[in-house]
Amino acid sequence: MAAPWSFVMLETSPLAEHQPKLGEFGFAGDDHVVPYEVAPLDVRGRTVQLGPMLDAILSRHDYPEPVARLLAEACVLTVLLGTSLKFEGKFILQTRTDGPVDMLVADFTTPHALRAYARFDADRLQALVAAGETSQEKLLGTGVLALTIDQGAHTQRYQGIVQLDGTSLEDAARTYFRQSEQIPTDLRMSVAKLVTPGPGGAREQWRAGGILAQFLPQTPERMRVPDISGGDGDPREVAHEPADNSWQELLALLGTTEPTELIDPTVGAERLLYRLFHEHGVRVFRGVPVADQCSCSRDKIRGILEGFSAEEIDDSTEDGGIHVACEFCSTRYDFDPAEFGSAQ
Repeated sequence: MAAPWSFVMLETSPLAEHQPKLGEFGFAGDDHVVPYEVAPLDVRGRTVQLGPMLDAILSRHDYPEPVARLLAEACVLTVLLGTSLKFEGKFILQTRTDGPVDMLVADFTTPHALRAYARFDADRLQALVAAGETSQEKLLGTGVLALTIDQGAHTQRYQGIVQLDGTSLEDAARTYFRQSEQIPTDLRMSVAKLVTPGPGGAREQWRAGGILAQFLPQTPERMRVPDISGGDGDPREVAHEPADNSWQELLALLGTTEPTELIDPTVGAERLLYRLFHEHGVRVFRGVPVADQCSCSRDKIRGILEGFSAEEIDDSTEDGGIHVACEFCSTRYDFDPAEFGSAQ
């Protein structure tokens, strides 16, 4: 769960400005998901640091800090999972709960577009802040986390649903993998503000990061470790943590990850992976960029309005026009009711 702290950056990160020359290793930098493999441990995964893109999404709505932290984690989890899709489509994360933050939505459209939105009750949120009870469990309350894969028209959606009942998004994600994917999976996520001193005063920017690891042995004998589910009738759950020594070592290594390492731009994805796995050797693949990009458009909204009846058009008209604002990107679209055969 995200720690309620910020960290101060005293100078610009050299990673952000470094342009690799021939023969040099190129760092992916912010807003890139970096896939990796630790072959001796039969582990594959992805890691990411979200910077300017995340700050743009959160700052656009000026969310209260507890809400922003929640939505930032939702964004991290969404890009870690969405960038694994091997087809054109969407990965959608959505919560529906009875807490002050009753809905989080983050969706990733291949190959790189992310958008996100949070809905909250300002009065209930303020009451929790005043009481000093701003844990994720209190903010979310009880409900469900739905993770949906949508391959588009003429295909069936796949959806996994996890109960949220006093659990964080990180723990709910582990439950999802244990119940739905049946792949031993662990992850860490962190959110904080980057405070950069400058001549005009300190500037605050949101950052978030995460790392996901999965145990994917290639050999049959390693796949059949004793703690993995024995099939129908086995009273045990599908094991999230098999007894295999390699997976146990992976869990121990991830447990050493500091929250600051996941978000510090002077560390970066590649250096973090080296710190964790240099004794085994880690293979890093080209980073996958992610961008703050909404899928709304004037044409899409016009298409929806064209399906309205004359009465619905009249009901939607205010001050002589129809005004539609996208909840994700806050773009406003204005239409003349006469375009849709309004009775006015």
